[in-house]
Amino acid sequence: MDLRLRSRKSGAASVVEVGGEVELHSASQLRDELIHASESENPCVVVDLSRVTFIDSTGLGVLVGALKRVRERGALSLVCPQRAVKRVFEITGLTQVFPIYDTLEEAVASCSTSGAATTAPKEASIGNASSATVSTSGAGEMQTGGAHG
Repeated sequence: MDLRLRSRKSGAASVVEVGGEVELHSASQLRDELIHASESENPCVVVDLSRVTFIDSTGLGVLVGALKRVRERGALSLVCPQRAVKRVFEITGLTQVFPIYDTLEEAVASCSTSGAATTAPKEASIGNASSATVSTSGAGEMQTGGAHG
């Protein structure tokens, strides 16, 4: 499955809607979109992962890189309602690094008029992402491991 991206403004937030598979071959597209979304002076970037069916360590690394770029002058938060995708963030400890919301409305509301969202504690370590991957089928099953299919 391909990666689908759509960017738009919603109040103070720059929303990047992501759908499909975020993996080695598509991660650079997401990285480019996140760089563009974070170009404002005080960015508040909301990455909506509601339609993501698969994410691997490369995709996690792109999100961590975006957070590092934005953190000093703004904020980045995630919308992740799917249990299987959210589980990858839990397994890797990234729930301690990213503000994660169940709905887009909650994430956008976290952006103040200055463009900054509530962020995870500065002390939280942002290291290399684990090699966990997740894939969800139409039935909501989760597959983890180094490969997907």
